[in-house]
This record gives sequence, C-alpha cells and structure tokens, in this order.
Amino acid sequence: MKTLKHYSTIALLLLLCFSCNVKPEAIDYGNDGCHFCKMTIVDKIHAAEIVTKKGKVYKFDATECMINFTEEFDTSEIQLYLSNNYNEPEALIDATQATFIISKNIPSPMGAFLSAFKSEEDAKKVQKEKGGVLYNWEALLAHLKS
Repeated sequence: MKTLKHYSTIALLLLLCFSCNVKPEAIDYGNDGCHFCKMTIVDKIHAAEIVTKKGKVYKFDATECMINFTEEFDTSEIQLYLSNNYNEPEALIDATQATFIISKNIPSPMGAFLSAFKSEEDAKKVQKEKGGVLYNWEALLAHLKS
C-alpha cells in the first residue's frame, strides 16, 4: 500500500512538472486566429505570440495586436513576448530583445507598418533600403501607447 501511494505521488509530481511547460508553439498559418482581432494569421513575417508563466499560448497576426492585447491582460503573468523575425519568416524571436522598425514601405497586417528584427544591425540594413524609425521594446511600447 505504501508503494502504491509512493508511485502515485511521483506520478502526480511528474504530471505537474510537465503540464506547465513554458515554451512557444508553432503558428499554424492560415488556420490559427489572432487572439486580439480574431483575423486568421497568414503573414509569416509579422505574427507574434505570448506565452504565460503557466504555459498558455496566445497567438497574434501582428506585433501590434500582441501589444494591444497586453493592455487588457495581467502582464505579470507573461513569461515570453515573441515576434516573427522579418529576415527569417516564421522564426519567433524574443520581442523584448528585438529591434523594431516602423516604415510605411513595409506593410503589416493591422496597418502599424511594424516589423521586428533579431538585431539592430539587421534593422539598420532594412532601414537604409525602406526608411522608417527604429525602436527597442520599451521605446516601441511608449510610442504605441501614446
């Protein structure tokens, strides 16, 4: 009886450890919907994702939808803010470490003309070609909320 109780406790602990797995999910383009605006996510360059500390994933068709969603969500529960890398479609990058460009020459799904780049160097290369203004995460939040 003690052995059964012991194994049950171990199984319960393992279940708890694996049930709160905090990691991104692949976006199913053409099928997944934006959690904020409800549009189908089709743009492989501008999609975004939030993962909470409990492992719940919210998917967005654009970084601007992700940011707008945070206005109605308890941000202390968020573990990961992710945006697609402009130079590597479908590749999610840490939005809080990314460099963003707002350029009228790079349309995004919701019309904010907002794109994310893994590095400032990559963003500056595109800025030379397409124009626009560069932002880090904090500056972008301040700009979009003003």
